[in-house]
Amino acid sequence: MITNNQRIALITGANKGIGKEIARQLAERGFAVFIGSRDMAKGREVSEELCQAGYEATCIQLDVTDPVSIRTACGTFSQKADHLDVLINNAGILEDHGETILKLNAEMLDRTLKANVNGPIMVIQDFLEHLQKSESGGRIINVSSGAGALTDMTTYAPAYSISKTALNAVTKQFAGALAEQNIAVNCVDPGWVRTDMGGPNASRSVEKGAETIVWLAADAPQSETGKFWHDKQEVDW
Repeated sequence: MITNNQRIALITGANKGIGKEIARQLAERGFAVFIGSRDMAKGREVSEELCQAGYEATCIQLDVTDPVSIRTACGTFSQKADHLDVLINNAGILEDHGETILKLNAEMLDRTLKANVNGPIMVIQDFLEHLQKSESGGRIINVSSGAGALTDMTTYAPAYSISKTALNAVTKQFAGALAEQNIAVNCVDPGWVRTDMGGPNASRSVEKGAETIVWLAADAPQSETGKFWHDKQEVDW
C-alpha cells in the first residue's frame, strides 16, 4: 500500500537490466516503484521479487511503441496513485550493432526511432498530469547513451546513435517547456553496462549503470535540468 508522502517512481522497461536495477535501488530508498514492462509476466516477476523483499512495487503493462498501451497504462496508474514524482524513460532497443549508415535498413531505423524517441515523448505527454501533482517537484530522466553524443560520434550503430542524439534533443525541449512547472528533465549516459543489450563483456555493472539515474531521481538538486549526465557529472552533447 502506497503511504502518504511516499515518493513514487515509474520506470519503463524495468523488467530487466538497468531498469530493474533502478527500480531496486529506488525501492530500497523508500520509493513506491511502478515497473513498466511490455512483457507482463517478466514485469510481475520483478514486482513480486521487490514486494517479497518488503518494498512497494507494482507492475504495469506498458509498450512504449503503442500509444494505446501508454494511455491504458496511464489509466491503470491513476487508479493506484494520486501523483508521480519521478518518470524514468529507460525502455529502448538496439538492433543495428555492427551496421553502418551506408547500408542502414529504413525499417530498422523506423523501429528504433519509434521505441527510443517517439515512445519517451508519448510517455511524458500522457503522464505529465501526474508529474504536475508532485509536491516536491517532478523529475523526468531519459536514459540515453554516450553513442548519442555528437562531440565524438563515429560510425557505431547508426540507428541507435541517431535515436539517442534525438532523445537528448527531446530532453532539452521538455526541459524548456516545463521550466516554469518545477519539473526537471535530464538525460543520462549510463556507460557500457553488462545487460542483454550491452553484452557480457561490458565494462560496467548494472549497479554502476543505474547510479547516476538514481541520483537524479532522488538526490540531485531540483534546479538541475536540461543537462546530459555521466557519473554524476554534466557532459558535452
